[in-house]
Amino acid sequence: MKAEIIESVDGAKLSSRVYEPDSPDRGSVVIGGAMGVRQDYYAPFAQWLATQGWRVTTFDYRGSGDSGPSGNGLRGFKADLFDWTHDYEAAIDHAKAALPQKPLYLLGHSLGAQLPGLLNNQHKVDGMLSVAAGSGYWRENAPQLKRIVFYFWYVLVPLATRLFGYFPGKKLRKVGDLPTGVVMQWRKWCLTPGYSVGAEGESVRQRYANVRFPVHALSITDDELMTLGGTHTLVNLYENSPREVQRIAPADLGVRRLGHFGPFRREHEAQLWPRMAGWLAALSVPKAA
Repeated sequence: MKAEIIESVDGAKLSSRVYEPDSPDRGSVVIGGAMGVRQDYYAPFAQWLATQGWRVTTFDYRGSGDSGPSGNGLRGFKADLFDWTHDYEAAIDHAKAALPQKPLYLLGHSLGAQLPGLLNNQHKVDGMLSVAAGSGYWRENAPQLKRIVFYFWYVLVPLATRLFGYFPGKKLRKVGDLPTGVVMQWRKWCLTPGYSVGAEGESVRQRYANVRFPVHALSITDDELMTLGGTHTLVNLYENSPREVQRIAPADLGVRRLGHFGPFRREHEAQLWPRMAGWLAALSVPKAA
């Protein structure tokens, strides 16, 4: 693993890690992380995927993980989800420059499969494997999450963010520390039918519609955050892409629990990770008519 600093379009410095295979004959994979999840979490999977012949890049969005600010921390830190999309673009540009003649795929976990619809460099992407991702709109949340949604969005987030100058998720054991602009824009998306497109309007709808790379979405039956309906809503935002939703249950892997965060845990290396690598490779295979 090699740690690198990459620069976003506006000069923001981002922490990135590159996992080099012995022979990068398959291409590049950029892992886009979930909301509040550090790139460290994906390290075991990224290391394993590199042994399968992929050059893998992970990164932390500005204001999070190793891309977090020093000094006074996140209080007053300026960033929103459009900025995080620019960070994603920077990771893609960096990875593509390293292997310009090879395909580049995204592996988007939750938020990491939502933001690619906003990318300005979609033409550099050859496909996306979406893992445990959905629209996020509250009516499509899983029942466990839906029970707390009004308290979370109408009480906890506004009050805590106003008090601290950012969302102190670590202290509250909710999501993670987030810049004010990120959490408040995310709140808007989650409370609006149509999620990002409903909240941001026609220009964002068109950006999703411009995507042409194939999308293969993995929906997990015991996901405590995302529902199958929410996954379909998200995938259908990519209206002009070849797209497919794959449903998987813990029993398919011979385990009792998988959930929203389980796919990247090492305990699923033998049963799930080869399937995920296979789905990535299959993104380049044309579907039969």
